[in-house]
This record gives sequence, structure tokens and C-alpha cells, in this order.
Amino acid sequence: MRCDEILDKVYGYGGEEEIPFMLQLRIRFHLFFCPRCAQEIERFELARESLKNDFFYPSPGIKEAVMARITAELEAEEAGEGDPVRDNPGGISTKVWSFTGILIFISLASSFLSLDFAEVAAAGGISFLLPIGITIGVVITCYGALFIGSHLKEFSERFGLH
Repeated sequence: MRCDEILDKVYGYGGEEEIPFMLQLRIRFHLFFCPRCAQEIERFELARESLKNDFFYPSPGIKEAVMARITAELEAEEAGEGDPVRDNPGGISTKVWSFTGILIFISLASSFLSLDFAEVAAAGGISFLLPIGITIGVVITCYGALFIGSHLKEFSERFGLH
């Protein structure tokens, strides 16, 4: 048998069923002569055992907290009180996002107005201005993506993009 066939057989059984005896012999014979497959199957067995032995420990009280949140959302929807997730008092409002964006834009744009910047830019040339331009573009793009992503439902309602 080829390596890929052996690995497919081992992965196919995956510990849920008992591998037939003759197939076990063929696999062991192959593993005796193929160290790459032996290492791959050993890794697979270790991963399977670690997942079997409660790899993800249960979080106490998570079920009750999730069910309480779902119940509160369903009750709020039935009562017509709006979206409880968006109306969360702990969330960041659109005004704060807008103010922060304006502050970031002004601070990035005003960095070019200092007296030292002109001297450094003249000395460094394009090799200095290119990374600064890329950094400013990345900061503004990431901020815009986070802002739009966190207010996607609000924007889709406001602009009729349902």
C-alpha cells in the first residue's frame, strides 16, 4: 500500500471503530518501513487522545449565562424594545467613534506640519515618506473597517440595504 492509502485508512477509522486485524497488520508493516507515516500517525494519535481527554475544559456557568442572554433578547424582540445587543449601555456610541476618527485623522495630518518633519523628509527623501504614507493609510483603513464592521446593522438600516 502507498503512504496516502495507509494514512487515509487510519484517518478514516479515527478511533471510533476497531480497525480489522488484517488491515492493522498491513498498517504496522508499512509503518515499520516508513518513518514519515509512522511520525504522522503518531501525531494523529496524540492529537486524538488530547481531544478525547477534555482538551477544552468546561466553563462554569456559561450555559446559564448564554441562555439568560438569549431569553432576554427574545423577550425584548417580542416586546418591541429594539435590538438589545445594539442598545447595550456598555457599547461605544457612534458619536464616540466619529470623534475618535476625527481625532486620529487630525493627529496624523498634523504630523506633517512640524518644523523638524520638513528637515527629516528632505534628508530621507522618498525612502522616508513611503513608509509614513503606508502607515497612515493602514491606520485609517483599519479604523474605518472596525467602525463600519461594528455598526453594520445600523448602516444597513439607515441606508436601506436590508
